[in-house]
Amino acid sequence: MNFDLFFTYRPLLMAAEVTLIWSFLTIGLYWLSKFFHRRYKRWWTAPIVITPIILIIITILSHTNYNVYISGTHWLLALLGPATVAFAVPIYRRRSIIVMYWRTLGIGVIFGSVLSIASAWLLASLVGIDSTLRLSLLPRSISTPFAMVISGEIGGTPELTALFVVLTGIFGASFGQLVLYWLPLKSKMSRGASFGIAAHVAGSSKAYELDSEIGTIAALVMVLTGIFNVLLAPVLEMILA
Repeated sequence: MNFDLFFTYRPLLMAAEVTLIWSFLTIGLYWLSKFFHRRYKRWWTAPIVITPIILIIITILSHTNYNVYISGTHWLLALLGPATVAFAVPIYRRRSIIVMYWRTLGIGVIFGSVLSIASAWLLASLVGIDSTLRLSLLPRSISTPFAMVISGEIGGTPELTALFVVLTGIFGASFGQLVLYWLPLKSKMSRGASFGIAAHVAGSSKAYELDSEIGTIAALVMVLTGIFNVLLAPVLEMILA
């Protein structure tokens, strides 16, 4: 009888083992990479860069496919929902900036979002990327919680979108300062908005390294851009249908 119970619950035990192993590995690598990044501040030491690379290497060496990994870490993705709601906090705290510069912020968010979506669609069409992948690319310049929601609504693949978001953030944070050096954008508002719109969280972190006020504006614009794009998603769905 005991053996029967063991074999009955064995699949559940195996699922629990997978969840513990991959969840512990993902979280552990992230915290270790944060510690490493604090000591060696380079763009390539950022947790958003190191953690995925190490996880990819481990999955390849262990012959683990994506479905197994995601089955063990899906609860981490579920936390993106509360994280999205929590974005209301920085908006409330920075409401004075919104009231003071609402026209500038509004124009920047709208123009930046439209330019990001249009450029992604145009470039993907020019190189012949298929429809699903193309739709997954559109929200690439928005922070992950918002991007995955939008991707699912317009017919993309949220997991692929998350990957594109990470890559966009890495490149934006790495080369954003160099690009701004050649552009006639000298005010803290314009520089912060550029990082927030183009490179979301990674860009905001980089902006904070440059100046606290630039970082504050970048974080605020990042959140406003995410909210605007979530509201824009139904319109995109109808246009692209």
